[in-house]
Amino acid sequence: MPSENIYSSKVTGAGHLHVVFLPFFATSHAIPLVHVARLFAAQGVRSTIITTVYNALIFQSSVDRDISAGLPIAVQTLNFPASEVGLPVGVENLNAVTNQEMSSAVIRGIMMLQTSMEQLIRSLAADCIFSDMFFPWTADLNIPRLLFYPSCFLYHSIFDSLKVHKPHEKLQSESESFVVPNLPDKITMKRSQVSDLFKFKTQMGEMMETIKQSEKKSYGLVHNTFYEIEPDYADHYKKIKGTKIWHIGPLFQYFISDGVTSEKQSCLKWLDSQKPKSVIYVCFGSMVKFPEAQITEIALALEESKQPFIWVVRKKVGDEEIGGLPEGFQERIEREKKGLIMTEWAPQVEILRHPAVGGFLSHCGWNSVLETIVSGVPMMTWPLYAEHFYNEKLVELLGIGVGVGVDVWNSSSVITSPIIGKRSIIDAIEILTGGSAMAESIRRSSQEIAMKAKHVVEEGGSSHNDLMALIEELKTIKLAPKP
Repeated sequence: MPSENIYSSKVTGAGHLHVVFLPFFATSHAIPLVHVARLFAAQGVRSTIITTVYNALIFQSSVDRDISAGLPIAVQTLNFPASEVGLPVGVENLNAVTNQEMSSAVIRGIMMLQTSMEQLIRSLAADCIFSDMFFPWTADLNIPRLLFYPSCFLYHSIFDSLKVHKPHEKLQSESESFVVPNLPDKITMKRSQVSDLFKFKTQMGEMMETIKQSEKKSYGLVHNTFYEIEPDYADHYKKIKGTKIWHIGPLFQYFISDGVTSEKQSCLKWLDSQKPKSVIYVCFGSMVKFPEAQITEIALALEESKQPFIWVVRKKVGDEEIGGLPEGFQERIEREKKGLIMTEWAPQVEILRHPAVGGFLSHCGWNSVLETIVSGVPMMTWPLYAEHFYNEKLVELLGIGVGVGVDVWNSSSVITSPIIGKRSIIDAIEILTGGSAMAESIRRSSQEIAMKAKHVVEEGGSSHNDLMALIEELKTIKLAPKP
């Protein structure tokens, strides 16, 4: 269930307000927006989530618990056109694909669903659409539409600056650095760290342009972030956008009390046997596909470091083993009880909250950054694709991490950038776990920010206030006379 502070809110009934939620078919996007739907339902707002049959399985158990508790929430499913796009039944989510061809097929399937989604939305007679960014067409349905960004203000501020001022275009080589103009802080980037959509004409660039155009037709923008970690960028972003904007994150934090299921117990039990703040947690999200040579370097670094570790790493498709592990690696770490390798889903929030965890080697996906901030765990940053390099800049500004020295942005989750050697990884681990002034500063800053994060979703906190204000404003739309 959502934490008690949501149920105990003093907000009264939502005036029979009905909001339709449209999460994107990628877990990192879907789960936060489902969290919003559950929060709305906890405030008495009739909430309907539209997705496909297999995507619904990702969150159905949570919604079922809310339904059992009497909350006005429902899931409406559509059939994904798997056979039409050449996919196996059940592959409907970008996290389920194993290559670029399958990824493109999922996107084609999503596009084919647009007409069915539109018809369902209209049949539901919703008062508002709460749409993921990747459904820009929902801005054209003549229904008040909220655009959901599962990302931070700093990223969008950098995005806007690069788009408007194009500082990277003045450089001769990929290795040259520049200062991103018109920002509250001096943020320096290399041209090689900038997304391709700013350098060339790409399909993603065209999609982002469509998304940005849909902002202007939306009732407002909602971000999964909170004011206390980026106040200057919250203010800056609202100023340059000149539209209604709410920050209601970290969304997962409202649901930490959902509890730990029995399947999660093994890794947490292993953590119970480790010393406080000694374990390095290594996870690059559920979509990253490293070349075997990179897996080898990570394995060697972890084995040679003096720290115990949990490493979440995917097996090769149809393979029993993890490609790239040095010979005898798994046997040695198991025998010496040095580490734990997980090849399936990991309970990341619970792992990060465990007192034995002292550092997180992460790709800087925004959900992971938020979960790390809330847990007060220092980071080792290894940005890879999407908006990861921009998220790394926030980690740097907050003083809560150290980078492994990655300079090259990747165009997808299939990683082709230069191999990071074991020495760079070991150095980052040693900096983070050592007794230097820098290490102490990172640990102190991480704890201080975690304390601030603890209160933002409680009654009176900045994100809780924005959530309540958003619901109240939607109620006024519902009650306003129709033109």
